[in-house]
Order: sequence, then structure tokens, then C-alpha cells
Amino acid sequence: MKLIIGEKPSVARAITPVVGAKTKKDGYIEGNGYLVSWFVGHLVELKIPDDYCEEWAVTWNFSQLPMFPDKWQFAIAKKTKAQFNVVKSLMNDSNVTEIICATDADREGECIFRYVYNLIGCKKPVKRLWVSSLEESAIQDGLQCMKPMSDYDRLFEAGFCRAKADWLIGMNLSRLFTVRYGNRKGLNVGRVKTPTLAMIVERDNQVKNFVKQKFFTVDIDCGTFTAYSDRINDEQKADTIAAQCDGKTAVVSDVKREQKSINPPKLFDLTSLQREANKKYGYTAQQTLTYLQSLYEKKLATYPRTDSQFLTDDMEQTALDVVRIVGETLDFGVVDMPNVKRCINNKKVTGHHAVIPTINIADTELDSLPTGEKNILSLIALRLLCAVAAPHRYEAVKITVICENNIFTATGKSIKEMGWKELDAKIAGKEKEDNSQEDSPLPSIEKDMQFENVPAKKSIHYTSPPKPYTEDTLLSAMEHAGAADFDENAEKKGIGTPATRAAVIEELVAHNYVLRDGKKITATEDGEKLISILPDKIKSAKLTAEWESCFMEIEHGNKSADDFMHKITTYISDLCKDFGQTNSDVSFGKTKSSISESLGNCPKCGKEVKKGKFGFYCTGKCGMQLAKVYGKELTETQLKKLLEGKEVFYTANGKKTNVLPEAVPYSFKNKDGEEISGFQWKTEKG
Repeated sequence: MKLIIGEKPSVARAITPVVGAKTKKDGYIEGNGYLVSWFVGHLVELKIPDDYCEEWAVTWNFSQLPMFPDKWQFAIAKKTKAQFNVVKSLMNDSNVTEIICATDADREGECIFRYVYNLIGCKKPVKRLWVSSLEESAIQDGLQCMKPMSDYDRLFEAGFCRAKADWLIGMNLSRLFTVRYGNRKGLNVGRVKTPTLAMIVERDNQVKNFVKQKFFTVDIDCGTFTAYSDRINDEQKADTIAAQCDGKTAVVSDVKREQKSINPPKLFDLTSLQREANKKYGYTAQQTLTYLQSLYEKKLATYPRTDSQFLTDDMEQTALDVVRIVGETLDFGVVDMPNVKRCINNKKVTGHHAVIPTINIADTELDSLPTGEKNILSLIALRLLCAVAAPHRYEAVKITVICENNIFTATGKSIKEMGWKELDAKIAGKEKEDNSQEDSPLPSIEKDMQFENVPAKKSIHYTSPPKPYTEDTLLSAMEHAGAADFDENAEKKGIGTPATRAAVIEELVAHNYVLRDGKKITATEDGEKLISILPDKIKSAKLTAEWESCFMEIEHGNKSADDFMHKITTYISDLCKDFGQTNSDVSFGKTKSSISESLGNCPKCGKEVKKGKFGFYCTGKCGMQLAKVYGKELTETQLKKLLEGKEVFYTANGKKTNVLPEAVPYSFKNKDGEEISGFQWKTEKG
């Protein structure tokens, strides 16, 4: 008998028809020589300090720091203990001779399985199912190509190393600075959270302290076009040039024409998809991940948590098939002679390839999907079409004009072939292109042409302040943090991973260190205070990026996990020594903002959800019903969880049910043609 364990029930449901298991049992499915069970995310977690010893559980003080466990201990998650017992019983079943790990094919998935396997003390042989799609064909291929668990030891070592580093830094430094500043609320310091918050605070300061500067240009009107001088900082000089040229003759000294092209965009990895979804729909990074995860579990999209924007050689025909199906299924048009080879690069695919739709979209009623999922599927489908389409080609023209020995220029372009941009313009919510003169065609101009009696005038301009972060630009900053300090060919740059960046942002919001205001993300007063009292090496994005790179090196066997952990313990010990004294210079409290706090983003239109005088409402006024779920009143806490894509318990028949439902948005038109939308319950039992 073989035991297969997926990370979620939905994964198990995708595997059972492939292996022929059909008989439902309590916590697993049986049949054809297989038992198929599942975790519910993390069944086992690292113990918190309070569970290690009495000294760490008492009132926080400097004497208990630093906290370094002699041996790392694990605890069974209370809310999923019943499923842990099911898995334990199956692993220990004498009829089970082999176990197949089918958790998500990444570091976290490896840790989720091994924490349970090791805590149970199981010694049975394990093989690893590694797939990037839950389509039956992908699972069948994966089952034929499984490798022993030992081949993934380095992956687990890197994941466990990361978990230990996060525990040590988070637990020790949060206590250290909470005690140092006598904070009742408790400060939250993290390996990735804190450098991310520091970037937000720095950007806010740049915006607040920005002083606009005036500068000038002189513009001459040549009738069919306008030519401009370079930037002039001295207003008197600008006045002089304008006076010299006004009413005089301008001569074309040079006309430069270049044929240029813009290649199609790359396919989406998770981060680039999250950024695009934020720009187009205002979705948070967590919302996009939630929608994409659901599409993956419905077999409509490939694996979500990828950092690659390319496909592998063996996917060429699959990609061609999907391109054809997307063209036939969605209203984007057909790509003639798609160039799939542009999207293929084996060297740039590590664990998983880029996110693309699957061929199952041909057999799915896409209009029945929740709005958020449909929007995300449209984005990844359109990106695939754009990626294999022809380049965008245009002619760039630069005209140089001389007037009274002063140089003026005019630029423009003429589109020769729209290429992929013709497709890209079809997505709903596409932002308008900048219609500056530089993007407009210029008239037919030849060298030595003259323009008599040209009007000249001085124009006043001001420098623009930096913009506050949005989720889009913050994700980009996290992805590229510290990149300048790495070799350009380094595999890992930035802080966090595609799988964790969304959660980092959500934690900063939850701890009231940052605030969402529309698309803007800014630091709260407490966020600013926290960054003001922390030393630079805790806030350093460069240092955190170096650690992220180390995890990748450990995964590939190029660095020692023990050496890395030694550096982390030294780092923490030094900080505890340097900052292990009280300081009353700064006090913290819950920040009260004049802006009503956002509870999350509407799953229908992406706008913020807030609490008003008459209940919860969508600021986009899209008509989304947010107060109830099939008649059940939602508390503020429940609604927050639902908008974050988290599971919520509910009460049925006067008692709390042990079913963990998830709320998914629905949308349909009634008999009068009105669009009705809201949340509906979807349980593991269907």
C-alpha cells in the first residue's frame, strides 16, 4: 500500500482520480492500492519560546536574552490536530510500505512534510512528487519521474535554516527592543519585515521632505511642431534666450531617424503578476496569490509561487497548444506564427517555470469564476499571448533646430507595427499611454529647412517629488533590494521570496506599522518610531538580501547551513549585548489615523473595504455585498480574514462546527440583468 500526502485537500482531490482512489474515509481517500491524505497547511510548527522552558515564559526581561534552543522543538498545531492524528495513523499503518510526498514543490512544502514525518518518527521510504500543474497529465508524468526524498535534503536544509533564522531574529529582537523601550504593546521585529518597513519609512521621508525646484525651458513654435531647449536653471538666462529667438529664423540642422523595436514582455512569475494586478485592479499581493492559488487548485493555472519567467524545452508544444486555446477561448485575438522559443530558457528555470494557463480553460465555463480569479486568469493568458507575439516596431525621429546659435530639439515616433502592444491594450483596466509629443509622429522634415518669424517663449517647470509606495512599487523594491551589491549573474537578489512577500506586507499592516490608503502604502507613527530606534544593521536591506542569497547557496550545496547559523547567533548576541539596557526616549502606542482603516480589498473590484456608520462597504461602490454570507452576519475580524483569503470557523445549529470553510466571492446577473455579488461558503465537504 502506498500513502500519498498532499499539502491541501484540493491537491489530494486532484491526485485521487489519477491513482484510482475513490473510497472516502475520515481524513483520507482509499483505493487501487493507494491511500491519499492531506495536510491543512502547517500541521506542525516550531515551538514558541514560552513552550521551551519556564525562564522564557516569564515576564520578558534582558536576563533571558539571547534565546538559543539547544535542540529545536516542534508543536502540533491545535486547530489541525485531528488531521495530524489521521496522518500519523496512516504513516504508522503496517500496510503502508511507501510514502509519496505531494506537498507544494518548494522549500516551504518540503518543510511542511518533513516536520510532520520527523515528529512522528517515521522511517518508511519516501519519494517526492514534483509537479508544476495539477492537471492529470502533469501528475501522471510526475508519478513516473519521482526521486527519493534524500535528493531534496538540501532543499529542506535551506528551508529549515530560513525558519530557524526567522525564529531567532524575530523572537529575540522583538523581546529585546520591547524590553528596552518598556513597551506594553510589544514591538515586532523581523528579518524581512523590518528592512521592508525601513524602505517605506525612507520613501515617506523623501516625500515629506521634498522641496520642489523651479527650472525653465525655451520653446519655439515652428508651425507644425514645437522644439524645446535643454533644462535651464537660471531664469534670467532663459529670458535672454527667449528674447533673442522670438520672431527670428530657425534652421533645421539635423534630422535623425532610427528604426527601433520593443520586444514582448516576459511571462509572469509571481511577483511580476502581483505587481501587474495591483496596477490594473488594485489587488493586494495577498489577494493575487489567493486568486492564483485557487486557479492552480482548479487546474486552470500552473504553480503560483515561482520566481521564473521562462519555460523549459520540453514545454514548447504545450505552450503552443495553450496559446491556441487562449486565442480560441478568450476574446483577445489570435497570434499569427507565435514565437514560443523566445519564452524558453532552461537555465533560468530552477524549481518551477513561469505562470501560464493550462489547457483546461477550454473545458471550463470561465464566466462562472469569481471576478478576482477571472481577472487574474485573463492577465496570465494575455501575458502568454503578448510574450509569443511580434515585437512592437516604430521609427524614432529627433530634429535639431538652431535659432540665434541656440539649440532646440523635437522628438517623435511613428508606429510601423503594433505587434504585442495591440494585444496588451485589450486588457480591462489598462492604463492610458502617455500621449506626450515624444510619442506622437512628427511632420516630414528635412535638413536645412527654415522657419521664419518663430514665436519663442519661456516655460516654467517644477521638479516632481518621489511617489509613495504602492504594492506594485514596494514589491519591486523588495525584489531588487541590494541588487547593486550582487554580481549581475547572481541567482538571488532582493529580500523575501515570491511566496513570502505578500505575507510580509500583510503582517506590517496587521501590526499597525503601515497603512493602506487607496493604492498607497505609508508608514504609521509607530512604524516610523520603530525604525527610528533600531540600529542600521537590523534595517539593512543589503544584509537581508545577502541572507536570502545564502539560503539559495545552501540549497545548491555551495554553503554550509551550520556556518550561516553561527553568523546569525553571533549577530543576535552582539545586538543583545549592545542594546540590553532600558531607554525611555521613545514611547509607542496605537496610531490613530484620520483615515478610516482599510479592512482589505474588495474581491470584485479591488477597491478598499472600510467600516462606515451603517456597516462594511466597498469604497469602489461596485455593489459587492460584504455584510453577510448567505444571511450570516460577519464580524469585523471574520471579514478581515475572508478578505485576506484565510479560513474562518462558523457556527451551525447552535454549535461551532469543525468544518473549516472558506468564503469565495460570487457574481451573477438576476432576471432584471442586475449584477449581484457577494461571498459564498465553500467547505472541504463540498
